[in-house]
Amino acid sequence: MIDELQVERAGRHVILTLNRPERRNALSVVLRDAVSNALDELASDPSVSVVVITGAGTVFSAGFDLKEFDRAALDEKFNAELWASSDRFHRTVLSFPLPLVAAVNGPAIAGGFDLAVMCDLRVASVAARFAHPERSFGDVVYGPLHDLVGGAVARDLTIGGRELSADEAVAVHLVGEVVQPELLMGKVRDVIERICIAPREVLVRTKAKALRRAGVDPSAPTLDI
Repeated sequence: MIDELQVERAGRHVILTLNRPERRNALSVVLRDAVSNALDELASDPSVSVVVITGAGTVFSAGFDLKEFDRAALDEKFNAELWASSDRFHRTVLSFPLPLVAAVNGPAIAGGFDLAVMCDLRVASVAARFAHPERSFGDVVYGPLHDLVGGAVARDLTIGGRELSADEAVAVHLVGEVVQPELLMGKVRDVIERICIAPREVLVRTKAKALRRAGVDPSAPTLDI
């Protein structure tokens, strides 16, 4: 069985690759738990200063695996597992004490959009786009998006149904830089180098300040964030 999350260590950084390209890197319970487990381990690793999250193939992530919601509707035990996994995933990503960089290699949709937003910095391919289609049938994770782009843009995306291209994402300060797909990881490595100029302990303190200022409660259930 292929690991749904690939972990690549290089110097002071680690790259986590969502590895379900055949499912557009949909965030299954297994994949969410793998991300949570990896981040929990890396949080206390003194050799790590920054973590990158990206997707295999041409999609960053299409969001939660909707097939699992069909199963959850018929299986009470799995339904509880699904939401426990979701709550832990959001809590772990939001409260991770080191810088997180999203290398958005393609569409970041629904929960995939949330994952990119919960990172500290975002570098995108021109193929990236950002949308919350789940707004048509359920609640949307709002708080972390509001923290980045402000209320007007956040409401436009989550209530008004606006979608953003990569260039539009730069214009609203959701994304820091946009490059051609083949240049993405090179640009991300430039960002890593800039981050790693600072000592790990300084990065931890700065990240803690950012989390306090964000006003988002990582301990809240998924649908309350």
